[in-house]
Amino acid sequence: MTQVEEKFILLVEDDELSAVSLKLYMQKRGFRVEHERRGDRAVERIISLQPDAVVLDCNLPGKDGFDICREVRARYNGAILMLTARTEDVEQVLGLGLGADGYLLKPATPHLVLAHITACLRRLQNAPETEPDDYRFGQFYINRATRTVRLNGNEVFFSTVEFDLLWLLASRAGSVLSRDDITIGLRGVEYDGINRSIDMRVSRLRKVLGDDADNPVRIKTVRGKGYLFSRTDWD
Repeated sequence: MTQVEEKFILLVEDDELSAVSLKLYMQKRGFRVEHERRGDRAVERIISLQPDAVVLDCNLPGKDGFDICREVRARYNGAILMLTARTEDVEQVLGLGLGADGYLLKPATPHLVLAHITACLRRLQNAPETEPDDYRFGQFYINRATRTVRLNGNEVFFSTVEFDLLWLLASRAGSVLSRDDITIGLRGVEYDGINRSIDMRVSRLRKVLGDDADNPVRIKTVRGKGYLFSRTDWD
């Protein structure tokens, strides 16, 4: 796995043994890591420190990871990877209203956690430099440099992965992107034909952008082909 130098990770985890193991593993691979044990202190630290990524346990003393994720997302644009020991929490994480960029079931090895964090950081860094920094379609505006989205003059907020997907769709407005196009554009790998996370994230984008779930016109489904981001229908 490619080493990422001088990236700052905030680990929010109350299990001391797990936290120490993960912290040491990351530090040996060139990351700067700070550790927070309590959920009721995590929000302030995430917002004030602005780490490159947060590894966030769901079950914490003082405040759970779900509430932390909701509270910080509007003021924090880095990656959030949630850790949960309960399979029933997965659908809540994948609901995408939380703003998390991904999840792992515990126990997860340090190698696997770091692989997921590294993938998130790589997506943030690898936007092509030849593209414009922003696009405007009617009352919709997106800026890659500031990671800002506005609709009808109001700022709307997305998780890191949601923003990356929205940017990819908007930058190819008027063209149909297949699931292969999207997964290669976001992750560098082909679509496996099974993972439904793209569909779930598109549904989340539509909801936030006021698109009709039953008859979407802003992010259209082209049956058998993929998704099309409209150049019109933004007024």
